[in-house]
Amino acid sequence: MQPIIDMSLGAAGPPHEVVLKLQGGDDWELNVWSTFEDLAQLIGVRAAVWDERRAIAAGTSAGSRVFWCAPGEGADPETATVLIGHDDEAWDIAFLIPVALVEKIGTLASARQVD
Repeated sequence: MQPIIDMSLGAAGPPHEVVLKLQGGDDWELNVWSTFEDLAQLIGVRAAVWDERRAIAAGTSAGSRVFWCAPGEGADPETATVLIGHDDEAWDIAFLIPVALVEKIGTLASARQVD
């Protein structure tokens, strides 16, 4: 059973258009500052296979870039990875979240829909 992760898109000031908040109950929270255009790419996260170096760069968090990846070979096909760091190979923090949630973020961003 996958944990419930709350998601919201809010307005942000320049140079960002939107702040994405992901929250796993009271255990953790991730804020990603981005543009709608960058987050809209997340609709195609299933093609962003990390093993093929096709991660999607979308947003920043804690002063680092944020990369979004599809499940790797042999992994749960419904679990995506969010990597935060210098690049998608030298990352410092990783989160596993449902692929459907990442796709929903992309859909909402492409519609420029905020809370």
